[in-house]
Amino acid sequence: MSEQGARRGQEDDWWRQLYGEDGEDGGEGREGTGGGGAAGDAAQSGAAPAAGAPTGAGPADVGPAEASDTLDERVASVLRTVGPPGWGDRPPPQPTPADAPDRAAPAAPAPPDETPPRPEPARPAPPDETPPRPEPARPAPPADETPTPGPVPPGEPPARRVPSPPPPPSEPIPLKATGPGARPREVARSAPPPAPAVTYIGDRPPTYEAEPAALPAADPAALDELVPDTALEGAQYGSLTLRAASQRGDSARYRGDVRRDALLTARFGAGRHALILVAVATGRPAVEGAHRAARDACGWIGSAVGRSYTQLAEDIRADRRGDLKAGLQRLTDRSYGKLRARALERGGPPEQYTAALRCLLLPADPDCRTRVFFGVGAGGLFRLRDGAWTDLEPVATDHGTPDPIPAPIPVTDAPARPGPGLPHGPGTAEYPARPEPFLFHAAFGRPGDALLLCSAGLADPLRQEPAFAAHLADRWSTPEPPGLVPFLATAQLRAKGHAKDRTAVAVWEA
Repeated sequence: MSEQGARRGQEDDWWRQLYGEDGEDGGEGREGTGGGGAAGDAAQSGAAPAAGAPTGAGPADVGPAEASDTLDERVASVLRTVGPPGWGDRPPPQPTPADAPDRAAPAAPAPPDETPPRPEPARPAPPDETPPRPEPARPAPPADETPTPGPVPPGEPPARRVPSPPPPPSEPIPLKATGPGARPREVARSAPPPAPAVTYIGDRPPTYEAEPAALPAADPAALDELVPDTALEGAQYGSLTLRAASQRGDSARYRGDVRRDALLTARFGAGRHALILVAVATGRPAVEGAHRAARDACGWIGSAVGRSYTQLAEDIRADRRGDLKAGLQRLTDRSYGKLRARALERGGPPEQYTAALRCLLLPADPDCRTRVFFGVGAGGLFRLRDGAWTDLEPVATDHGTPDPIPAPIPVTDAPARPGPGLPHGPGTAEYPARPEPFLFHAAFGRPGDALLLCSAGLADPLRQEPAFAAHLADRWSTPEPPGLVPFLATAQLRAKGHAKDRTAVAVWEA
């Protein structure tokens, strides 16, 4: 039985005692509410009361009551006096007929007490009362610690300890540089996209494709005569940096022709006395075997310079330009004489088995900045200084014949001996040693200068196309010389109408 049910049963017993349902309390209740006992008995038996007996419901000295004086009214009066406002105004609970079957009529409800409730006295505020200090918050236990549980009641299983989950990883604290030289780090701005690479000059691209299309035909018996599409070379000695590149033109790449330009780079000697030779030769166009003539011209002039490099290097350091010009002219004439003799051996006309030849002599001595140019035929010699090109092509002054051919030796029993430096055979005295005038120029290199020696395939657009010359000047006017690949990419800039083979040799002065 619950506590609420027990309390309800006590209330029922109290009401029964109040309204006289029990036999013991019923008489007392009726006596208190209906008058004296004798009068009541007389009324029930039907006999008339005696003479002089009172007939009212109460003592004779008390007047009629204005309200019933019951226990409910007294309780309500007490509640109205000491209870909260409105508590005593509640009507008393009305008993059900089952609770009071023997009662004649319920008593009339008492009128509500109009006396206002007594107000509670207001508490005076304490003067200048200092508010209590808030208690400091206790630190929470660590995440990995669990509070110890209290004692377990008997008969109950102990609570299972569940491990707490690990705390989330904390974000790294950004480090801030301190010190006198520390500066706030600026937000990196995105770099602008690189400009598209320039592949040609002009309002429209050239007719031929930029990449090779067809390979030259090969002879199974002469595979050593094959010429690669592109040749690349580079070196650095003392104060100079060398870059050289030679490649087939767009027309030869499309038709499958062999490259007619030849390139030779050679070093003779060692240390400060070394001499570097760079030779560029171009065979005649539309002539069979023109690439062989260009290769022979480079090979023979290289052999001649290599045998005389010690004297040539001494003349360059001493700036003996007259001796240099005369000696180099003799070496050039002998090389062309060999070309002429080779043409006769092959059974072809000597005027076709020839080539334009242009050379540079570069001393490896860092204290010598004299650069010597010599050659025969078409091509170009330029200097790049302060972003501007200067054409250094010398004016031809030698229109005469080369050194006289020695007279034929009389026929004797002894074997014939060829003249010095020239081949001996038929036709030697009938053809000039070189087809064009000899060219010579000596230039002094200053720091920051770039000297460019090139074949006609690069010299023509450099002279005829201002945009072409401006692009090369912009690419090669850098504090540091370009690498081999960037140098080749700039040298192969295309221009409409210029599809020949091209060879470029550049020397940067530090």
